[in-house]
This record gives sequence, structure tokens and C-alpha cells, in this order.
Amino acid sequence: QVQLVESGGGLVQAGGSLRLSCVASGRTFRNLGMGWFRQAPGKQREFVAYISWSSSLYYADSVKGRFTISRDNAKNTVYLQMNSLKPEDTAVYHCAAGRYYTVRDHEYDYWGQGTQVTVSS
Repeated sequence: QVQLVESGGGLVQAGGSLRLSCVASGRTFRNLGMGWFRQAPGKQREFVAYISWSSSLYYADSVKGRFTISRDNAKNTVYLQMNSLKPEDTAVYHCAAGRYYTVRDHEYDYWGQGTQVTVSS
């Protein structure tokens, strides 16, 4: 079992930045691949970014160049640094633990409860 807890969401103006954190417990974090997904009201959950256990990185085209995923194995934490935020980035952001890179959310094994990010225009 893996427990995931996100934090760092909030309200920010367009062009601003936020850093989300996701702390994992219950299993050896360094062996886990970690992803970030988001879900806006009335829309399906969508892939945002993924970092493998070896720190290979993958991004959705919509966030490439603006968001950065990273991990700190000593702190059992994965981060999502979000810069140049746009109103369309408004969503609940979830972290998830998965064995391999995929954009399909149902292939991830564990999920956090999510943190709200709201970007005002």
C-alpha cells in the first residue's frame, strides 16, 4: 500500500507560479514512478507529467516548457513546479504512483486526494 498526500495548491493570477508537493508513505518511494494528473470541472482527468524511478521525465504537450516535475527520494516527495500559469490550468491536481510511464490514469496503482489550483485571468 502507498499513501499519497498532495499540497501546495491555491489561487494565483495568470502568469504566476505554484509548486505542488506529493508526499508518499508505505512503500519504498525510490522504486516508484510518479505522475501528476489534473481534472477540471466537467472534463475528464488528464495526464500532466511523469517521473520514473530513474528520473526519466515525460510531459503533456499543454504544459511542456512551463511545468517541471522532480523528485526528492530522501523526502519521499515528488514536486510539480508550475510557471506561466494560465486560466486553463485551473483544475484539481492529483499525484499517482505507477510502475511505468503511461498517460492512462487507470493504469496507476495509487492516488492522492488532490489539491485545487485556480488561475484567475
